[in-house]
Amino acid sequence: MIIDRFYRDFSSNKRWVSYRVKVETTDLYIRSKKNFSEFIKKRVVKLRQDIEGEIKRNPKFLTALSPIQPNHKQIPMVVKLMYDASQKAKVGPMASVAGAIAHMIGEEIRGKSPEVIVENGGDIYLCVREEVKISIYAGDSPFSGKIGIKIDPSMSPLGVCTSSATVGHSLSLGRADSFTVVSKNTSLADAVATGGANRIINKNDIEKAIEYALAIDGVLGAVAIYKDVIGAKGNIELCEIK
Repeated sequence: MIIDRFYRDFSSNKRWVSYRVKVETTDLYIRSKKNFSEFIKKRVVKLRQDIEGEIKRNPKFLTALSPIQPNHKQIPMVVKLMYDASQKAKVGPMASVAGAIAHMIGEEIRGKSPEVIVENGGDIYLCVREEVKISIYAGDSPFSGKIGIKIDPSMSPLGVCTSSATVGHSLSLGRADSFTVVSKNTSLADAVATGGANRIINKNDIEKAIEYALAIDGVLGAVAIYKDVIGAKGNIELCEIK
């Protein structure tokens, strides 16, 4: 499958450099003070090994659409993040895989760079010192690419993750054009974004999906888009994208 990640900007400036790290199906877009691609590639290989090892030990980890329990005690951190996010969001563990990898890589690079952004399939970990705006892509919705979330640097590090039934290749049981979640935990944001998007079949479901998200400890805010209807709630600020 070829995925056109049209939203990625590889220009660099005094603030940071932009680069890509790809390991099999894991495709990261990163901004940081320096290029840490070799270090990151090694870490991604290890994270993927940890996840693949868990699948071998517990095959349901790959296919479950609802929370499951680990069947052993020696759980790597990335896998623990996924189990924990799954339990809170009431979705399967793999619903948080992109966010978990972004979170782990972001946390490690944060110790090496004053600012870092890690994007993994639309799921974002960021630690910034200046305000940033994150555009929400919502397929054919009239809001797509025109509405975003303004991130105050005091809120970071932060995870901003989006799930969609009409954009991308990820499994969604709903029909939302986008469901975006903000959380300190990128793995949790990813899982809750999936859970929220699963709950939207039509515009009347937007409110209950947002309430589902905000009821989960650790979620700061959520934005839902279904065709020409948008809903948002929590400690987030929407902004116009020009």
